[in-house]
Amino acid sequence: MQFHIEGMDCASCVGKIEAALVRMPGISDVRLNFATEKLELTLASGSATQPGDIETIIKSLGFGVSVAADQSATAGSVSEIPAASASLRWWQTRRGRQVVGLGILMGTAYAMALFFPDYGQWVFAAAVLAGVFPFVRQALTLARAGSPFSIEMLMSVAALGALFIGEAEEAAAVVFLFSVGELLESVAAGRARAGIRALASLVPQSAVLLDPQGGQRNVPVAMLHVNDRVLVRPGDRLPADGVIIEGASSLDESPITGESIPCAKALGDSVFAGSINIEGVLQVRVGKTTADNTISRIIHLVEQAQASKSPTARFIEQFSRYYTPAVMAIAALTVLVPPLAMGADWDTWIYRGLALLLIACPCALVLSTPAAIASGLAAGTRRGLLVKGGNALEIIGRVNAIAFDKTGTLTEGKPRVTDVVAFGQQNHDEILSLAASVESGSSHPLAQAIVNHARAANILIPAAAQASATAGKAVHATVAGRMLAVGSPVYAVGVATLSSEQFAQIETLQNQGKTVSVLLDEQNRAALGLLALRDEPRQDAQQALSRLKAMGVRTIMLTGDNSRTAQAIAHRLGMAYKAELLPQDKLRLLDEMKYKDKVAMVGDGINDAPALATADVGIAMGGGTDVALETADAALLKNRVTDVAHLVALSRATMANIHQNVVFALGLKGVFLLTTVFGFTGLWVAVLADTGATALVTLNALRLLRFKGTPGI
Repeated sequence: MQFHIEGMDCASCVGKIEAALVRMPGISDVRLNFATEKLELTLASGSATQPGDIETIIKSLGFGVSVAADQSATAGSVSEIPAASASLRWWQTRRGRQVVGLGILMGTAYAMALFFPDYGQWVFAAAVLAGVFPFVRQALTLARAGSPFSIEMLMSVAALGALFIGEAEEAAAVVFLFSVGELLESVAAGRARAGIRALASLVPQSAVLLDPQGGQRNVPVAMLHVNDRVLVRPGDRLPADGVIIEGASSLDESPITGESIPCAKALGDSVFAGSINIEGVLQVRVGKTTADNTISRIIHLVEQAQASKSPTARFIEQFSRYYTPAVMAIAALTVLVPPLAMGADWDTWIYRGLALLLIACPCALVLSTPAAIASGLAAGTRRGLLVKGGNALEIIGRVNAIAFDKTGTLTEGKPRVTDVVAFGQQNHDEILSLAASVESGSSHPLAQAIVNHARAANILIPAAAQASATAGKAVHATVAGRMLAVGSPVYAVGVATLSSEQFAQIETLQNQGKTVSVLLDEQNRAALGLLALRDEPRQDAQQALSRLKAMGVRTIMLTGDNSRTAQAIAHRLGMAYKAELLPQDKLRLLDEMKYKDKVAMVGDGINDAPALATADVGIAMGGGTDVALETADAALLKNRVTDVAHLVALSRATMANIHQNVVFALGLKGVFLLTTVFGFTGLWVAVLADTGATALVTLNALRLLRFKGTPGI
């Protein structure tokens, strides 16, 4: 059976649901995917457990549940998260309404306490009861389902204990802060799932299907079958993986390979769904159905990576496994043992036991981590470092290996002219002028790079006439009466005679990882010169890598580009590299690295999305695609590689602050716990222990706002 689950905010939610389901008779093979909100399980025939029982237990845990509409979901359909839940604003959700309601009650209580002191506590008490009720119910359900010491149990006991001894304001603050934290996690989880929906949108919804007689009709992409023929016009996205059976063109495959330079494609070449056809008209024979195409596989990879990733559980949740039962046991023993064993006064020891519960109030402890995280996130945002939550910020500081994509990450993502070589009587400026003239009518990235380079050099670009193109091979034009062309070396060999020296120059430039275009005089069948282009490293890339090395972080470049280009860039930056990688190859290498290292991945392309999700932490360049930004755990909004080092430094500073806060929170509580048990301090000191610890951790966390980045860059 398959169910859609709503309201899962973190990986611990998965554990709560699974722990409850495995205790139910007849249920096995429970698989819960946090990213897609899908639950799959096997229900034995004839079992006493019915589907309605499954829905009831999940709802009692505080989650929404419905039977999945499609019980045979494929990789292409699992991303179809119900539109109703995806479109809700935060204040329209159950948790949003709860936070707004509690906020109104808190504000009313403070106003009542100010103007009508005798009634203020009653409004605080109402806020506590209204806010804590769902958590109490959830805590009791979790206890029956096998999770007795959940964070909901800790918060409920602390809030009700504070209310019982007359500290309604304190209890209301605890409930409100906890509710806000749950809401923020819910919003973050929704943003994370948006990446999968963005991936699915890359494939067009319809395709032009060709029948055997050559007729054309628009059909939904989902209706395409293997061996169907589809027409792909200039500007269209390919609707399916397949093979070209007619036509030639240049395709922008950046959605798949991440490389910025379009690839020439002709008869018999394989093409991928989601690629953009730039110039020629193509007929493609469908090779894979929608559920199996490249984009669907990438979607599936992202979902798998997000499902298998285990983010660091919230500190208080982990600690409460020991903290909650220990404190509750100490409080119970404090109330019972002296009166029963020694005939002590019940009122005195009940008072002390309740004081211990107040000392155990998790307000300072709950704030110890979020206060530091909030300050760290604010400091990062000022520097253009966007981090999606505390888990990511914590992990970044622990990474000791970072994998970088090449194009658009370590490099600028745009080809630039690096060399102009003149043959014969021509000079450098003449070659650039003529080539720019021929390319002036083309929208190809290489053509635009040549034209922009000529303009930047203030070189006159003469007018061209009779411009045309041989798809994927060359651009032609008549300039000052001369029939010229700018084409690939392969095209040049077919229309001109190249000397061995010219061949050697072409090979030298290509060995440097550069794309070579040849300026040709087609009438005289002669090569006039060469133009070499390459996507150059960002200006700050080498500085960033050096700083990371000094911080004890090793780096490697993972790219789908050819080995020669990758080697040239990696050698220039002084780093290791792996080239000619498909998305699944990057995942394999990252998995290998994760066996011995805590790994971060930095990328910007759609093809990087699975790798960003697979790494312990994914970091996207701010100028990258929406999918990369949604899938990643952090984004560098200013598009600077040096910000990777700043991000690591910020994370390490934040973690140090968190450790200090935990010591403050638990240290003060430990001291006053002992003094309360022995009667040296009373209830008002217990309140001071909590509020004092809260003030300390807050002030300490605010120090992070002064973070200036990594020294020296």
